[in-house]
Amino acid sequence: MTPKISVVVPTFNEEQNIVNCLESLQKQTIPRDSYEIIVVDGNSKDKTRDLAEPLADIVMIQTSKKVGGARNDGAAVSSADIIATTDADCVIPEDWLEKIIRSFEKDGRIVQLYGTVLPLEPGIKFRFYLALANIFSRIGYYTHTLYYTLGCNTAFTRNAYMQIGGYKCIDAGDDLEIAQRMRKIGKVKLNSKLWVKFSMRRYVQFGTLKSLYVWLYIVFKGGDSEKYSYAQREYK
Repeated sequence: MTPKISVVVPTFNEEQNIVNCLESLQKQTIPRDSYEIIVVDGNSKDKTRDLAEPLADIVMIQTSKKVGGARNDGAAVSSADIIATTDADCVIPEDWLEKIIRSFEKDGRIVQLYGTVLPLEPGIKFRFYLALANIFSRIGYYTHTLYYTLGCNTAFTRNAYMQIGGYKCIDAGDDLEIAQRMRKIGKVKLNSKLWVKFSMRRYVQFGTLKSLYVWLYIVFKGGDSEKYSYAQREYK
């Protein structure tokens, strides 16, 4: 049976998180044979690949550069007409894939779908930070100025992905940049009921308030997201 949807999960030294992520993907409400899980590993030095092997359909070594390249590598071996992406340090609700498939079936004009994020870790400041980010995401969507298509919670059609040439292999912002090209060929849709739990660890390392300032600068001033280390992943 050809799966309806493929899920691509880039990883690098994620032994502390990958099992929770993949186990949540295993518990989806749609039949297991209707989707495939593809882990693209950036040559981890820990046990990430060993832990992923029993829980994913494909575990492969990344060959392209940067996290956008990892997503492209996964898409290249996928077999479904819809490709979803998430991050290894996310936990996915059980109806995530069902909602994605339903959205594409409901509106054939959609080429890319994205949702919102909730903090994985407890804490008022994390809830406030992501609540603010989700508010600005909605404002950007309804004013057609920003499509906050985070790589941890987005999906697109294979045809559209192939038409635009996939992700750019840049240090950061590849997940937002792709939407600017997607919107030129079809509808980029925000589904506010489509959410994942998202780890705040990189924002903590960089500084939560500083991260918020940089994020707002990027959104409203057109800053270059590639130069900010808070958003960069350790992919080669």
